[in-house]
Amino acid sequence: MEHTLNLTHTWVGWGVLIIFVIGYILIATEEKWDMNKAKPALFIGTFSFMLIGIYYFVNNLDIAPLHHQLKELIEEIAEIFFFLFVAMTYIESLIERGVFDALRYRLISRGYSYKKLFWITGALSFWISPVADNLTTALILSTVLYTIDKKNFKFLVPGAINIVVAANAGGAWSPFGDITTLMVWAGGKGDVVDFLSLFPAAFLGWILTAWLLSLFVPKGEPHFDVLTTPKTEIKKGGKVVIFLGFFTIAISVFGHLVMHYPAMWGMMFGLSLLQLYAYYHKKRHKENINVFVNMAKIENDTLIFFFGILSAVGALAFLGWLIYIVYLYEIIGDTWANVGVGFISAIIDNVPVMASILKADPNMGHDQWMLVTMTAGIGGSLISFGSAAGVGVMGRMKGIYTFNSHMKYGWAVLAGYILSVAIWYVQFEIMGLY
Repeated sequence: MEHTLNLTHTWVGWGVLIIFVIGYILIATEEKWDMNKAKPALFIGTFSFMLIGIYYFVNNLDIAPLHHQLKELIEEIAEIFFFLFVAMTYIESLIERGVFDALRYRLISRGYSYKKLFWITGALSFWISPVADNLTTALILSTVLYTIDKKNFKFLVPGAINIVVAANAGGAWSPFGDITTLMVWAGGKGDVVDFLSLFPAAFLGWILTAWLLSLFVPKGEPHFDVLTTPKTEIKKGGKVVIFLGFFTIAISVFGHLVMHYPAMWGMMFGLSLLQLYAYYHKKRHKENINVFVNMAKIENDTLIFFFGILSAVGALAFLGWLIYIVYLYEIIGDTWANVGVGFISAIIDNVPVMASILKADPNMGHDQWMLVTMTAGIGGSLISFGSAAGVGVMGRMKGIYTFNSHMKYGWAVLAGYILSVAIWYVQFEIMGLY
């Protein structure tokens, strides 16, 4: 059932838009008001649909299209919600088994400087995200970063931004590295080779941003005293949990590509494996890996934020506001419109933005479809909560990686974005190498 009413210029259309803008401002200024971003996000998401329901009731409209939209939205949110839920549970289980403490010990015991650690974590983020997806990668690497030195903000902030930018850039050149790339691939707008052709632009754009950020990373290395710092080893069962984590990601990708299951289904299957292993571990070693206790430690505010912001954007889409994004193509042309999509996806979640573009299906070649895939992916790095990876890291590094701390170095992220677009233009439009 298609929704055909355009309600943008009704009182509910303007009301929801105003509520969204106010909520966005509160999210962006959460430090000033000392209010967690999940609170305004949840309010604007739920209240927007309450207003739409009232409008339909007052005007005696057919409620069926609204119910249809809500069901589709719930399905979309559930996929992301449960994917995040399992990923965070695995990370908390890895923390409990001492995996990240052991990795931290190995890194700092080798005498690596802050700058070298900055490049190591960024490189791992870029190369893991094409396989493990950008969100899971950013969560894992930000945890590693935070365990290295929890107090040195001059190291942590550039390092966190580097991880987010690298994760988004790495996910942009893989058909299953990001939700938007999956959407474009499933929509038949490009094959695997087309996505791989984005590698030079994504890689060099990240390198430029990382190099600029590295100029602000402090000299020296984390404190390490071999006499006072006990050697940290992974607890029993920790390596099995690592294996199960990678297997869970692999089965999620396999299930999505081969059986066309939602990625969260494979993740929930992986959670069941973790639960069964915890039972076996307790029987075999008389030691408890309490998955439910680890589950209680996850960043629930991050999950609530996603629910709220996706609901809010869903309301804007239902009212008809997102269709104006498509008008960009008619006004300024494909290339500039696709470049603009990167900035829009940093403000509005890239999933509904990409969905609206795919639904409108502008007449573009593979080169332009690859451009919008790349800009929607890496454009989210321009703002801290412009991507799933950024939101995940904000939850993992509360009070450290924030909107304001990210925007302080926003110019470095913008420089990398511009370079990526420039490389795409030379490679695709001038040299025709794709």
